[in-house]
Amino acid sequence: MATLEQIKNLRERTGAGIVDVKKALEEADGNEDKAIELLRKRGKEKALKKSDRAAGEGVIAAYVHSNHRVGAIVRLLCETDFVARNEEFKALAQDIAMHITASNPQYLKPEDVPQELIEKEKEIWSAQLENEKKPAEIMAKIMEGKEKKFREEISLLTQPFVKNPDQTIGELITEKIGKIGENIQVGEFSRLEL
Repeated sequence: MATLEQIKNLRERTGAGIVDVKKALEEADGNEDKAIELLRKRGKEKALKKSDRAAGEGVIAAYVHSNHRVGAIVRLLCETDFVARNEEFKALAQDIAMHITASNPQYLKPEDVPQELIEKEKEIWSAQLENEKKPAEIMAKIMEGKEKKFREEISLLTQPFVKNPDQTIGELITEKIGKIGENIQVGEFSRLEL
């Protein structure tokens, strides 16, 4: 049986609803870390269910760094104008704009990275690895790993969030979908630097 203190504490930590928190704590036999994991999984399930729903509303958020030499603008989409006016949604858009300013993503998703760019990088990686004289099958695995890492590093949704590096931007959005209850998508973004 979950105590009121546990429910209150977990609600503050996750932002999930009381009923969801209580159910997760009961399933986890009072273990808060296990309950958080359950809440995260449910958030991902909710996000998957909502991912094909139209996101025609939203906000545009901008962030300019304190040196006034770099900034970003992002269009964050949701399903209803009610959510678009929600402070938590606006704060998410602002956080994403700040992250774009700091981390300089080139693409939204890893699969958006053009193959021509990957081929150029592969030439560089091959030259770097040439002297190591590793067997061909290991080289193929190394190249595969380098490509995956490269794609993730330059893609917004797979970059570690600057405010919480344990979480990617994609995971942050998924968490907010579970909490807010609507499909949320990054429409487009742009970063400017002097």
